[in-house]
Amino acid sequence: MKYCKRCLQPDTRPNSKFTTDGICPACDYFERLQFVDWQERYEILQDILSRYKGVRASKHRFDCIIGVSGGKDSSRQALWVRDKLGLNPLLACLSYPPEQVTERGTNNISNLIEMGFDVVISMPAPQTWRKLMRVAFDKFTNFGRSTELALFSSVPQLAIHYDIPLILWGENPGLQLGDLKTLGRTGYDGNNLRYMNTLSGGALEWIREAGFELKDLIPYQYPTPEDFDRHGLQIVYLGWFLGDWSLVNNGMYAASAGLEVREDTVANTGDLHGVTSLDEDWVTLNQMIKYYKFGFGRVTDYVNEEIRLGRMSRSTAIELVEQHDDACGDNYIKAFSDYIGLSVDQFWAKVHSSVNRQLFDIHPDGRITRKFKVGVGL
Repeated sequence: MKYCKRCLQPDTRPNSKFTTDGICPACDYFERLQFVDWQERYEILQDILSRYKGVRASKHRFDCIIGVSGGKDSSRQALWVRDKLGLNPLLACLSYPPEQVTERGTNNISNLIEMGFDVVISMPAPQTWRKLMRVAFDKFTNFGRSTELALFSSVPQLAIHYDIPLILWGENPGLQLGDLKTLGRTGYDGNNLRYMNTLSGGALEWIREAGFELKDLIPYQYPTPEDFDRHGLQIVYLGWFLGDWSLVNNGMYAASAGLEVREDTVANTGDLHGVTSLDEDWVTLNQMIKYYKFGFGRVTDYVNEEIRLGRMSRSTAIELVEQHDDACGDNYIKAFSDYIGLSVDQFWAKVHSSVNRQLFDIHPDGRITRKFKVGVGL
């Protein structure tokens, strides 16, 4: 395990590759941003949009479709696209079942509706959702392997249904996070999003092996490349065109428009600013598990941006990561375990079985401690 020489990104992130100088893809990309002509990028965006704006005017009144959760990124996208770019977007929200969705999440979607946006809300069958979460947790110790399939698939599915060819997305995970398999033909081309870790590699095969039939999995099927070509779909990453795109900046932008933020403590959530994944709270335990698998969690993702932007020193970031990168309140673990039919002891037994023993020690009393030094590695 090695760390980026500039931020606290370890080389254990899936699909990531450091430069020969020991720099992570995200820092390498950020350095190149300092030489970007943002006006030129804005003109490129205008040229792209001109190909789609009003194309469906005779059939529909929407210029594009944006996936939203009501959180910081989707709220900023919706407002910027409508108020700055002059487009009329259809917002697509895949809703969680009642046991998972937070009141703040529903309030934030309501806030978008009250600001005048059209929102279409879809929700997979709740019992199938619950069963798939249990299967995904049992097999991968990652319930998101099923839920993310539906979340990512819903937007292009609805784009096809409503005959809206332009899909606007947020950040480019290949450039801004380092998931290199998702890189497209250009920095804004998102049609290779299908190759991200969750969606690629026989995404439905493990579900079929668990006994589910395809007719029950329609919400979890990401449209094929042939579907994209047949309907002329194009995903465009808006983050590529915004020089101030960041976790904190998007949170501030959205909060000024009425976004309701998380009020729980950093010690329970690892959410330094209370603006991440606001529509549900169980992602907190998934971030904790990610930490035990790969050696980085939610706090690492936060501080890496702050280091790059010059708003936090590496030493301060190390302290925060050491204190909170594995943060997860017992109440979230209990609620999740109850939902998928596990005891808390069974939950921890499964987590312990998935801990990366090269990076961590598990003690007889169940405590998990680092073998590596944050910022240094092994």
